[in-house]
Amino acid sequence: MERRQEAGGFERPGIFRPPSERRSYFLPLTSGCSNNTCTFCGFYGTRLRMRDVNDIKREIDALALYVRNGVRVPEIENIVYAVAQGWDGRRVFLQDGDALVYPFPKLVDVLVYLNEKFPNLERIGSYATPQDILRRTVNELGELRQLKLGILYVGLESGDDEVLVKVGKGVNREQLVEAGRKAKEAGITLSLTVILGLGGVEGSKKHVLGTASVLSEIDPEYAGALTLTLVPGTPLYQEWKQGNFSLISPFEFLEELKAIIGNSSFTDCFFSSMHASNYLSVRGRLPQDKERLIGELESVLTERDPATLRPEFLRGL
Repeated sequence: MERRQEAGGFERPGIFRPPSERRSYFLPLTSGCSNNTCTFCGFYGTRLRMRDVNDIKREIDALALYVRNGVRVPEIENIVYAVAQGWDGRRVFLQDGDALVYPFPKLVDVLVYLNEKFPNLERIGSYATPQDILRRTVNELGELRQLKLGILYVGLESGDDEVLVKVGKGVNREQLVEAGRKAKEAGITLSLTVILGLGGVEGSKKHVLGTASVLSEIDPEYAGALTLTLVPGTPLYQEWKQGNFSLISPFEFLEELKAIIGNSSFTDCFFSSMHASNYLSVRGRLPQDKERLIGELESVLTERDPATLRPEFLRGL
């Protein structure tokens, strides 16, 4: 990811965001991730940096001036204006890997200021770790919701405690459920992601069943499956290179996807595997479309034609 140095030593992160935030304005509050121990993640070992509130407000001021009058402030980075040109004016996404870790009083200050400058904002979103949510009270989360923090993107990765320990997630399945329920109680929409193949060959069944169970207990509005992509330089990549982690095959990834869909129970959840890491894209609303999604996967799994899968060179994070 491209990094840009700003005044005060803050390193502006490259744009790393959920697909649904493609038309949002990307406002950095932090750089890196507070939970930098996940063995599969490109954020592994990164240093978390907090941006000064006054720097954030200066960017918001410059953005408002540009949007309303087309005026550019010379000392403001060009990336601000490049992003503003594609902005729909409705949504803001807070960067970086888990902006919800930003100190609560300062986060409130930023959101209040953002709403004052852009009163017509519809929604503010952020990545969040389960730990970020757990350290907030329901009332605090509710206050953020009143300031239009309407959606949190949370990586569950797995619902199996053994897998969670192995990959350094830092929480167990019980804490995942608690975090999810707390956010929902505060009225914040949840978009949860899980990672197919994270249990390897040996842990596949437990990973799938545990993940389906946690998803069902949280019952999010959105859920998405990513397929494990080994990132060079990460501990999990090294485990694989050394023969200590057995990666499942492309069609086994689809078996896991089918099992997670089949064993999950939702009230009303939009579920997808549209991310570029996946070998096959399916999407639908559960439980309404469960039969169709399972049928699509069974058809591909029956034929086992490699041509139906996304080629390796097109897969990515």
